[in-house]
Amino acid sequence: MKNSNLQRTNWDTAKTLMTHLWPKNQFSLRVRVVAAMSCLLLAKVINVYVPFLYKNAVDALSLQTELALPVGIILSYGLARIMTQTFGELRDMIFAKVSLHSQRTIALSTFAHLHKLSLSFHLDRQTGGLSRVIERGIRAIQTVLSFMLFNIIPTLLEILLVTVIFYNNFGPAFAFITFGCVGFYVYFTFAITNWRTKFRKNMNESDTEANTKAIDSLLNYETVKYFNNEDHEYNRYNGSLLKYQIEAQKSQSSLSLLNIGQQLIIGIGSIAIMWMAAQGVVNKTLTLGDFVLANTILLQLFIPLGFLGFVYREITLGLVDMEKMFELLKVNEDVKDAENAPDLQPDQWTIEFDNVTFGYNQDRTILKNVSFKIPEGKTLAVVGPSGSGKSTIARLIFRFYDVTTGSVRIGSSDIKKITQKSLRKAIGIVPQDTVLFNDSIGYNIHYGKPAANMDEVKSAAKMAQIDQFIESLKKKYDTAVGERGLKLSGGEKQRVAIARTILKNPQILLFDEATSALDSHTEKEIQASLKEVSKNRTTLIIAHRLSTIVHADEIIVLKDGEIVERGTHGALIAKKGEYADMWEKQEKSEKQAAVIS
Repeated sequence: MKNSNLQRTNWDTAKTLMTHLWPKNQFSLRVRVVAAMSCLLLAKVINVYVPFLYKNAVDALSLQTELALPVGIILSYGLARIMTQTFGELRDMIFAKVSLHSQRTIALSTFAHLHKLSLSFHLDRQTGGLSRVIERGIRAIQTVLSFMLFNIIPTLLEILLVTVIFYNNFGPAFAFITFGCVGFYVYFTFAITNWRTKFRKNMNESDTEANTKAIDSLLNYETVKYFNNEDHEYNRYNGSLLKYQIEAQKSQSSLSLLNIGQQLIIGIGSIAIMWMAAQGVVNKTLTLGDFVLANTILLQLFIPLGFLGFVYREITLGLVDMEKMFELLKVNEDVKDAENAPDLQPDQWTIEFDNVTFGYNQDRTILKNVSFKIPEGKTLAVVGPSGSGKSTIARLIFRFYDVTTGSVRIGSSDIKKITQKSLRKAIGIVPQDTVLFNDSIGYNIHYGKPAANMDEVKSAAKMAQIDQFIESLKKKYDTAVGERGLKLSGGEKQRVAIARTILKNPQILLFDEATSALDSHTEKEIQASLKEVSKNRTTLIIAHRLSTIVHADEIIVLKDGEIVERGTHGALIAKKGEYADMWEKQEKSEKQAAVIS
């Protein structure tokens, strides 16, 4: 049962691959497929005919006829060999563009699909394992395509032709032994290869596990050092590598068993055919040329047949590698655009939460009947203890998740009914945890608006109070920031993120504790810039430091997913409720910190 399920999965994978081999609206690529298959057919027909030229030459020499005849046959034989090789090379040359195009389109489809998947998928993913799955799958594409079209199909065709030739030229006994031997060889190869597949799958899982642990450990290099856990990481990685080693040994041992069995079948078949042909020569029913013909045909058949075992193994293992990658394409998006959804074209840049209830799972509700409105050009701040749902509000505005009940609107448009692309184009965010690309500072700022010129980039950097720091560097805007921006301090990364958002120039701004990584002096400088940037823009500030939001037009206080207070800074202080308590605690904490420093 397990094998049939595997074959069915492999067949589904192969069908998916074939859609890229015969792409829609790509007439030139389809012509190349037909031309490559024509070259393949011509090469195979010529190759099957070559032994007959060899037989004729041997018979002519054994009968001692004029020398001109075998010379002509020998020339024909050499020309046929050249044509066989030439058509084979033409086939590969013509088909190269098709296979590389398929490789590129599948890689792009997978890459694009991964970016379409919801935040929930990416929070659960393991980057190292995911990258290895994609790497192996893409690498297998060209192997599977070439082997399926240029080895499996022509080899099966050659088996049929050879069986017919033996039947017509030598009789049914020769044909029966040849076909029976080949049939058993194919059955044995396929059966053992399917059995071996589980070892390759286990190898892949162990390889993925090892790669995931290695990358995760290297990404968390500082944490490893903090806790002096180098030996622990070494042992974890070694455990995964050891699993891989054990499965690889099983795979290699089973491969040797397969090769021995294949050679045994080929040897028995060759002995039987050659014995019968030799008897025919002795009995004068066959010529010496017929003996050579039988031997040559068998050699020509067993060479690709021996390769068939390798080819089938590679195709099967390639399909196993591709299966995981294609499974990624089947992962559904949690958040999808409605059919024929229009772009966001609001009548006004207001944000409104209307009785929004939301939870990441059914067991825990994060927001409970939350309602508020941010008028166009105004600033709303959200405060509250950790876990109260502050950052969830930002995620819902970006539509990383859909609300459970209620609605989120920009202007009069429900964001569930517009395209996500147009929604996110209108919003700029400076997150609490800033992650930068492993590129230059200039690239990371430029990311906010790739079409911007360098003057705009420098202007954004100046507004984010990072221009002087960049100019002090040897490579200035070309300075590399390292993996996830680790070469910069927390404050520097945050200011790059602010500059990136300023460059985007959105109509709506979200600041998710945007100055949390900055010292008090730098924070005050950037606050002035943020205030200037926020002018006449609809702004949502998620804040931890209450001193950064005293200017907000309205402040709402979240607690356990519900709004417990709302009003201006002055009104909430006068109310002496939750907000006033938070303000008092932070002032005491800052005064104590100032005394200690």
